[in-house]
Amino acid sequence: MKNIHTEREGTTLTLTIDLSKSQGPSKSGKSTVIATTGGNKEIAPGIYLGLNVYRKN
Repeated sequence: MKNIHTEREGTTLTLTIDLSKSQGPSKSGKSTVIATTGGNKEIAPGIYLGLNVYRKN
């Protein structure tokens, strides 16, 4: 995961993303990636997270 901090407390998942950061252009070049999980990631047994945060160019 890039620029995504996860914190799990009981049954609550909190995501923290710094919106001022950039991970570079998307593959298509049409947007700038701010944060990504890089596909679906298992965050707890049987629970997955897939997330992309981006800015249109």
